[in-house]
Amino acid sequence: MFTGIVAEAGEVRRVEDAEGGRRLTIAGDEALADVEHGASISVNGACLTVEEFDAETFEVFLAEETLSKTYLGEVREGDVVNLERALRADARLDGHFVQGHVDTTTEVVDVRQVGEDWEYEFVIPDGFGQYIVNKGSVALDGISLTVAEKGEDTFTVAIIPTTRDVTNLSDKGSGDPVHLEVDVLAKYAEQLLAE
Repeated sequence: MFTGIVAEAGEVRRVEDAEGGRRLTIAGDEALADVEHGASISVNGACLTVEEFDAETFEVFLAEETLSKTYLGEVREGDVVNLERALRADARLDGHFVQGHVDTTTEVVDVRQVGEDWEYEFVIPDGFGQYIVNKGSVALDGISLTVAEKGEDTFTVAIIPTTRDVTNLSDKGSGDPVHLEVDVLAKYAEQLLAE
């Protein structure tokens, strides 16, 4: 479980295709503090398991399921990724409950600067419109964000300078892919009402 409060933007140092998936070696700082073998780290919103690590990098394996649900199969050396360690039971919940289970990918439609802030507009993927509501929570590339406005086919979030500086959003532009995880509470509510 995560909060969607990204600790840092890390850098992909090595990409290696492997039998049954792909391996990524990622450089980080805060994400490596007291890391252990088997720790969970959210990489662009996908919960991944640390298999190897040293003082500067950690290695994760992307299984076929992860590759099919995410765009992590397209990342290259030098790409910037959002990193967050799993939530400790005694920690403050500053974002919202983020499972690290990417539902689908979406893409950036437009990026607009509004004063000192930014507005990012995204496509509403087919089959996910019912989970996106005005002032509701979404995780985009692992970042806990509030839906500012939901339109017919797109939705918009407002980004403050700190969020843009700490995450990979500063590298995102029109047409770029982004992982989407909708609020798990909405999915549970839907399931309960369907029974």
